[in-house]
Amino acid sequence: MIRKAKAVWQGTGRDGTGAITTDSGVLSSSPYGFKTRFESAPGTNPEELIAAAHAGCFTMALAFQLQTAGFTPEELTTEAAISLDSKDGGFTITKSALTLTAKVPGLDKATFDKLAGVAEKTCPVSKLLNAEITLEATLA
Repeated sequence: MIRKAKAVWQGTGRDGTGAITTDSGVLSSSPYGFKTRFESAPGTNPEELIAAAHAGCFTMALAFQLQTAGFTPEELTTEAAISLDSKDGGFTITKSALTLTAKVPGLDKATFDKLAGVAEKTCPVSKLLNAEITLEATLA
C-alpha cells in the first residue's frame, strides 16, 4: 500500500506560499506557509498533518487492540499535540503527546492501560516518528 500527497511551494521560506494536495482529494491545494506554521494564519502545516495522522493511526490501532481483546468501544477520542522546537540550528519535531478519552463498556483500567500502551507502540505513525511519544489515557 502506498499513499501519496504533493506539496508545491513558490517563493522564499518566510515570504513564499505553498499548497498541499492528497491523492484522495481530502486536501486539495490546501494553503500552507510560514504564517500557518509559525503563527496562526488560516491554512495547514506539516506538524498539524502529522498530529492528525498520529491521532488517527493510534486511535484505529487501539480499536483493533480492543476488538482482539473482546471489547467494543462506544467512543475513542484522541488528540495529538506535536512539538516543533528549535534545535541544533534548525527545527526538530521533538514530541507527540497523545491524549485519549475512551468509553469502553466492561473494560477495567489495568487492561485499558495495557491495550492503549500496545496501540501507542505498534501504530505505524508512532514507529515512524523519531520523537518522544507520551500517552495520557482516561477511561470514562
